[in-house]
Amino acid sequence: MSWANSIVGTKSNFFGQETRLCIHVYRMRRKRFLRAGSRYHVAARTNNREILLESDEARALFVSVLERAHEKYRFSIDSFVIMGNHFHIIILPGEGESLSSIMQWIMSVFARAYNRRYNRTGHFWGDRFASWVLDSIRQILRTILYIEENPVKAGLVDRSDVWIWGSLWHRRNRRLAFLSEPDSWLS
Repeated sequence: MSWANSIVGTKSNFFGQETRLCIHVYRMRRKRFLRAGSRYHVAARTNNREILLESDEARALFVSVLERAHEKYRFSIDSFVIMGNHFHIIILPGEGESLSSIMQWIMSVFARAYNRRYNRTGHFWGDRFASWVLDSIRQILRTILYIEENPVKAGLVDRSDVWIWGSLWHRRNRRLAFLSEPDSWLS
């Protein structure tokens, strides 16, 4: 829960004495919408939008954590990109796997490893990850295009297939076992 606001006022008691009244109103976190067998677009941003994922070493560390997560959990990734202060993934959790468990593991293991490597303390991620269910092949393809074009739109490269911190480069070079085959998107 997080603070939404506080309502401050006064109230008179039986003897006419005024008492200051402060009521704290809590805002509940929006419940994550999950559906078994669905693909999700997942994104997370660094704390304070700091550019902490800019170095090749930090990005390689994130990819290695994804690989370790794939050894621990059953899932496939259709698309991903690692930018300077955020990442995007399209993920399909395996049967009986929890998106929340997978992402919590990835984000916490990465944060600990990053903080240890760079001698940092405190939060790495700004908030919990955001996720959206992808209901149709059209949504999947649009989201893949959005993700793959992220480094191009940011002016980091001219073509998305040369961005080594995205799935298109890894798919073309057959680098990562957790990437799904494109024909699986059609099923």
